[in-house]
Amino acid sequence: MTAVATRPPRTSPHKRRKPRSRQGRETLLLMLPALVPVLLFSVGPLLYGIGLAFTDARAGRNAVYEFVGPQNFIDLLSDADFWASFRIGLIWAVSVTALQFLLSLGLAILLNQNLRFRGVARVLAVVPWAMPPVVIGLMWRLVYHPDAGILNSMLGTDIDWLADFSLALPAVIVMGIWSGMPQTTVVLLAGLQGVPKELYEAVEVDGAGTWRRFWNITLPQLRPVIVAITSLDFVWNINQFSLVYVLTQGGPGGQTRLPMLFAYEQAFRYGFFGYAAALGVATMIVVLAVLGIYLWRQMREAS
Repeated sequence: MTAVATRPPRTSPHKRRKPRSRQGRETLLLMLPALVPVLLFSVGPLLYGIGLAFTDARAGRNAVYEFVGPQNFIDLLSDADFWASFRIGLIWAVSVTALQFLLSLGLAILLNQNLRFRGVARVLAVVPWAMPPVVIGLMWRLVYHPDAGILNSMLGTDIDWLADFSLALPAVIVMGIWSGMPQTTVVLLAGLQGVPKELYEAVEVDGAGTWRRFWNITLPQLRPVIVAITSLDFVWNINQFSLVYVLTQGGPGGQTRLPMLFAYEQAFRYGFFGYAAALGVATMIVVLAVLGIYLWRQMREAS
């Protein structure tokens, strides 16, 4: 007798879809404990803030506020203090993001080499990341102290860095770069370790030097990582509050008053909650527009 091979019976499309739908429901149930806090503490306040931006909400017990439409946004357009804080915020965000990226890239390349005590150096490089923003702000206040500060002791000067109108913002930018370098360095270091070594070996055979290897291999391979981390850094920096508030509280004379500090003053010092919410929404729209243009250009260059 000869064995006859038989095909397994085909399953209907309806039977194949049932396990997938059941798997989808199980996946949603497993994600639900993580989604609920996000909806409650992120999406919920965001929607509430957007709604508040169209009202004249003010501080006060049993305060009643009304819908005013786009009036808060119209007032923003003629508010010189808002535009001053927004200009300072852009200078801060662009400067910190760009310099932080350049320094972090150099540090990541250094930490990617076969150096002695490389593991210890990598641990020390992420120490600022583990420090709370309040601690960082207090530490840098001691660094910039006019009488007992480390910086003046090293330079032999008595400059009041945080009270000088021309030096306060650069001093704050230096602190922002130092505090944000660890996460950028870690991300870039991970990207460097993901570059195939065969690419470097191939160009070395052709006699390529260090700069040519960096320009033709390292940067193109790191492009997705660079776009992602610089975009996140820009968003984090433009929304920065705690570091600068602890260090200068926006002074001297508003020279370091970032947009979020200006919104904080409008809400909790003057009680204009609706106006402060409109400021936050306007800043978010501008940041998303700038970020969208940047990402579009990067994607266009990559394609």
